[in-house]
Formats: sequence, C-alpha cells, structure tokens
Amino acid sequence: MPRCTFTEVTALDPDPELTRLAAETPLTRIRMAHGEGEAWLATRYEDVRLVTTDRRFSRAAVIGRDFPRMTPAPIVQDESINLLDPPELTRLRRLVSRGFTARHVERLRPHTQRTVDGLLDTMAEHGPPADVAAHLAAHLPMTTICDLLEIPPEDRPALRRDAIALMTVGNPDRDAAVRAKADLRAYFADLTATRRRTPGEDLLSTLAAARDGEEVLDDDELAVMGMVLLLTGHDTTTYQISNITHTLLTQPEPRARLLADPDCLPRLLEELLRFIPFRKGVGIPRIATEDVEVGGVTIRAGETVHVSYLAANRDPEAYGRPDEIDPDRDGPSHMAFGWGSHHCLGSHLARMELQVAIGSLFTRFPSLRLAVPAGEIEWNTSSIWRFPLALPVAW
Repeated sequence: MPRCTFTEVTALDPDPELTRLAAETPLTRIRMAHGEGEAWLATRYEDVRLVTTDRRFSRAAVIGRDFPRMTPAPIVQDESINLLDPPELTRLRRLVSRGFTARHVERLRPHTQRTVDGLLDTMAEHGPPADVAAHLAAHLPMTTICDLLEIPPEDRPALRRDAIALMTVGNPDRDAAVRAKADLRAYFADLTATRRRTPGEDLLSTLAAARDGEEVLDDDELAVMGMVLLLTGHDTTTYQISNITHTLLTQPEPRARLLADPDCLPRLLEELLRFIPFRKGVGIPRIATEDVEVGGVTIRAGETVHVSYLAANRDPEAYGRPDEIDPDRDGPSHMAFGWGSHHCLGSHLARMELQVAIGSLFTRFPSLRLAVPAGEIEWNTSSIWRFPLALPVAW
C-alpha cells in the first residue's frame, strides 16, 4: 500500500504520485504522512463527484478522529462549516451566502480595481525587475478580505503569519500550527463579539445580522466563520495570482490569446483554474456511513475517503487533451473550488479578484516577461500550497 506525502512536486507540474495512482486505478488505498490508519483516494472525475454529493459520505464523521491527512495538526476547526453535513450545513450556507452573492461581489469590483491600479502604480514606479508576488499577489487578496471583514491594518501581519503556520506540512511545525489555530480562533472570538455589540457595514456584521426565518449564526459559528473566511479568502487567490501569471508567461499560446482577445479572460481563467495544480495532495476527507459502491469498488461503512480535485481536473475521461490549455474547451465544470455541498462560498469573489488582477496586469504591461530563467524560480515547499516564492518580471 502506497504511503503518500504528496510533497514531491516540481513547480506547477502534475503531482507524480497523483498521476501514477490515477493511472493505476481510479480508487486506491493509501497511507498518509499524518494521522492514523488508511484511506481510500478517489481520482476520477465521476468518482469524486459521487463522493462529494452522496450523503452517505460524511464530513462531520471525521470529528474526533485522527484521520489521515497532510498536515501535522488538522487545519479545520471541529465546529467549522467545513465539517458539517446537511441539513446543518445547508442552514449555515444559506446564512453565509448572503454576503457572497454574485451581485454583492460585483459591487466590490470598482474597489478591487482601484486597489489593483494602486498596486500596479507602485510596481511601475519600482521599475523592472519587479516581483509580481510581492507587489500584487501578496497584497490584493489579503487587503480585500480584511477590508470586507474590517480587520484593522495593524492586526493583519500577525493574522497572515498564523494563516501560513496553519498550512505547514512538516512534523517540526506541529506546535506552531496548533498555536496559530488557537490564536486565530481567539482573535475572531473577540472580533465577532465586538461586532455583535457594535455592528458596522462589514461582512462580519452582515453575517451577525443575517437571518433565515428564525435562524441566525450563534457566537461560536460566527467566530469560526470569520476564521474560515480569512483563510479561504486569502490563501487560494494570493497564490493563484502568481501561479496564473507564471503559467501565462511560460505558455506562449494562452498569453498570445489573452493579448489578442482580452474578452476571453473569464473563459481563459476558468481553464487555467482547471489546469493549474494550485495545492498539494488532498484536503478534508469523508467517512462512509454505510457500504457504498464507487467505481466498482465497495467502500465499507466507517472507512475514510479522500478525493483529489487536482486529479479530477486532469481526468482524460472528463476532458479531452487534459494537459493542454484550451479556453474554448467543452467539458464539465472544473473542481478547483471543490464540488457539491462544500463548494467554495467565496468562488464569486475569487473569480472577480483574479479577473481584475490578471486582466489589469497584462493590460498595463503587455510586454511582461520573466526577468529570470524559469528554472531559477524558487517554489514553496513548506505548506500545502504551490506557488513561486518570488516571481520577478520585466517589461
């Protein structure tokens, strides 16, 4: 039985472990670096879709288990929305989604555009070579989510450090990850209590006041939701700005297409989200609550099941020529934002930020190019995320 770390990756190349496992069998038994016991791993698009939509697979059932995982300490809080099942999950998603409707996000676009324009002004003043990761990616998503939550600027650096510590994958970092998780939880417990007493116009105040009939978020739910929003609203988009820029600068055809046809940007971004392996390995598993057949294999009640959205996004049965970037691709929706009842609530916000950031970057600097050979770029190896530590460019 393979013991999978999912950390032996190079730049944004497909994970060799995932590629091998997906080629050998769509459903595999694995052991992982942390946690007890074994898990099933689903890699085929249809199998992933089944596991993430069938209510016989429970996220809530992992609570209290030392489940197989990538990080020394579980990233998610036991009471987090990420560990709920319907109908409790449905209730919370209805309440939280009120702050993330497509219409609400579109109202944020002008503010996001002004933020990006200011960041690119600073980058232009700096002159080439300039680091896209430092000038743009490190600031925009953190600024956006913290502005939405009205987190004071002086608190943001410590929150970012805690968010990074929580995502580390090495054993020596376990204590730091545990402390970071506790610190984040305590911070948002205090912040949300304050917003209950003196609400403002921020997203946390909106969520505190949100009602679905008689249903409201209680204090614990609101605090954990604030923490989840910070983590999910910051990490993925931060690293994807750099990853997408790197891909466009190293893949001539999609970049030429964008420059020739800027209106293709939304379609191109969806294809890049499918194509880019933005994280390592797998996330939160599910537990089978009864025997279920998946892809011709019987998963027994009580067994742990991980899914790989990354492998599903490259499944040749779902996508023709899956290792090519084709903005005109016909095929099912990608799984970069997850699937089923746990599909990312902030996907509208992430898409809007990426559209503004990438569109503005290449409009402002149409001759943008890497300032160093691609092979000299250093990549993150310490956390679950895949991204360049710096992305020096010239124009």
